[in-house]
Amino acid sequence: MAQTESGWQLEASAPELYERYMVPGIARLWAADLVQRVAPKPGERVLDVACGTGIVARFAAAAMGTGHVTGLDINKGMLAVARSRSAGSGLNIEWHEASALDLPFPDSSFDLILCQLGLQFFPDQPRALREMIRVLVPDGRLALSVFTAIERTPVTNALAAALDRYLGPQASAVKLSEHSLSDPAHLHELVAGAGFRETTIEQVMQIIRFDSAQQYVRFQLSATPLAGLVDRMGNVQRSALEVNIARDISAALASVSEEGLTSPQEVHVVRARK
Repeated sequence: MAQTESGWQLEASAPELYERYMVPGIARLWAADLVQRVAPKPGERVLDVACGTGIVARFAAAAMGTGHVTGLDINKGMLAVARSRSAGSGLNIEWHEASALDLPFPDSSFDLILCQLGLQFFPDQPRALREMIRVLVPDGRLALSVFTAIERTPVTNALAAALDRYLGPQASAVKLSEHSLSDPAHLHELVAGAGFRETTIEQVMQIIRFDSAQQYVRFQLSATPLAGLVDRMGNVQRSALEVNIARDISAALASVSEEGLTSPQEVHVVRARK
């Protein structure tokens, strides 16, 4: 079947779809912002934890010019896309398949660690942060981001409500988990508790854009872990679900028009030192 964006099914692997559609719509905005804020210096050694398809690592390598970036993720498919996107780019990046809970690097290996929208998914967040501080050099820097409260991203809030409405209670659990570190006091305690100092947290907002509410829903249900909710549905059933959820999102958001869908999205940006 040829790929189509007008029907429900988008024909590619979830990591490929994520890179093609979710990175331009969401992840690229946050990657550019994070790298600009932390300003990696030429010659530094940078680790991107939970690198996904590699947008943060690519931006960091391009910003430094000289130096070395390492991208690490536990998802083999995401890393395959990351490798393909950086191949032949001239960027000095290497990729590792490993867990953030057991970083495969010696102590004091990196000058800077980045982690974009990943910490909330780690099963043992204190351990992951202890691993990060272990592999940082003395006075090394940490910069990470996590989503704030789901209500601060209206389109995600409307999507979560619609998932529960049409697929039953707890269908939104995956989306809600993305916002599980929304309490800044808890987040500060978590990072400082791992041994980091000079910890600061800043709330940052971006505007995300998609061509339509239906496009946003289609990408969420095919290029993110939400795909597991619909992978056993037939195309007709999935198409009807997409239409219903998109309709509910459009009703909930005043920012959906013929020009497309826009929504504010907010994150906590955490910066700290070893």
